[in-house]
Amino acid sequence: MSNSLVENLQKAEADALRLFHRIEELGFIRAGRMESEVNRAIFQLAEKEFGVKKFWHKRIVRAGENTLYPYNVNPPDLVIQQQDILFLDFGPIFEAYEADVGRTYVIGNDPVRIKLAEDVEHAWYVARDYFLAHPKLTASEFDTYCVKLADSYGWEFGGEIAGHVIGQFPHINIGPEKYHSYLHPENNNRIITDETPYWIIEIHFVDKAKKIGGFFEQLAI
Repeated sequence: MSNSLVENLQKAEADALRLFHRIEELGFIRAGRMESEVNRAIFQLAEKEFGVKKFWHKRIVRAGENTLYPYNVNPPDLVIQQQDILFLDFGPIFEAYEADVGRTYVIGNDPVRIKLAEDVEHAWYVARDYFLAHPKLTASEFDTYCVKLADSYGWEFGGEIAGHVIGQFPHINIGPEKYHSYLHPENNNRIITDETPYWIIEIHFVDKAKKIGGFFEQLAI
């Protein structure tokens, strides 16, 4: 892959992180709002301040027990509560280059939710370092590693995958049959090769008994 591609992907991610900063700064994430209301507000902000008109995957705002569900599920719209956890997962396109960023937020002061949000972010960096340190790793081996990583933190891995390719829009088809494009338990291909695409790592930890989950994702560079 070319240096210009990675530079453009990094720039797209930096722009996405600026969008997330504005979301926090403007107080979009607060109790009493519907998930769909926050979603619409973010879409309008992205277009108004960042010129974003396209997202390469569906925009996700999930609160409460909806944080348990992986990407493919479309749970009912919930209201954000006074003591709550929620995550955002957005794939905005900046000048034809894709970003994919996920972050977890805690409303209130519940120590279990706070720990989950902190753990999922910390674990992402642990997983990224492992990913980069093992050039012969296969996608399925990395997925297994992430499942065990969740257990080491006292959570369960909630994702159906541990990540996917990213690129210039529209990037390679990542439909469910395209396992080579996912960090998927059935993908036995090496992650890093001479023609390696760029990868997004996504870490999703859940506690099914407490009905809470946390999510963190970004470029594995």
